[in-house]
Amino acid sequence: MLDRSVPYFNVIMKRPPGGPIPECPLPAGYAIAKFIPGKEESWAEIEASVGEFDCAGEAVRYFRQTYLPLPDELGERLLFVENERGEAVGTITCWWDFTAGRRDPSIHWFAVKVGYQGKGLGKALVAVCLQEMIRLEGDRDIYLHTQTWSYKAVRLYSRFGFEIVRDETFGSYRNDYDLAMPILDALLKRERE
Repeated sequence: MLDRSVPYFNVIMKRPPGGPIPECPLPAGYAIAKFIPGKEESWAEIEASVGEFDCAGEAVRYFRQTYLPLPDELGERLLFVENERGEAVGTITCWWDFTAGRRDPSIHWFAVKVGYQGKGLGKALVAVCLQEMIRLEGDRDIYLHTQTWSYKAVRLYSRFGFEIVRDETFGSYRNDYDLAMPILDALLKRERE
């Protein structure tokens, strides 16, 4: 869930090549599944449930405009974690962004429904996403954009070798390092106490 009680600033993270990917098995009863046509509704429901969109309808419209025109890519790059009933409860997208003509591998739209957080599902999704990204793009720098509202995810990403970058960005994302770091430092320190 996004913490909208803190000021919003953009955070850019990068994972350099060559680092190990921690083993993060899913708990019993859960499985990783790839996107199939029609699952955009599940994606939208997950993203809206954590506050990334005001409603699932808005998320579906975004998804159809941004990702659905590339169905073959979606089948390889959009992952879900499903519960024992086959309900998608988490998602992550192993995508890319173009930066001055360079294609940069990047993680998009990572979320786990609130009732399923804290079970290790997010860690498993990030681990599988990184494995897929390396398979698809090679072992090279992988980027992600996040924000101060997602400070708990920042901590999770750092466990997988992502580092907050000061002066760098990718795609069209803004980097608010100087504004974001005092907030993140305070929030993450409070989390450790």
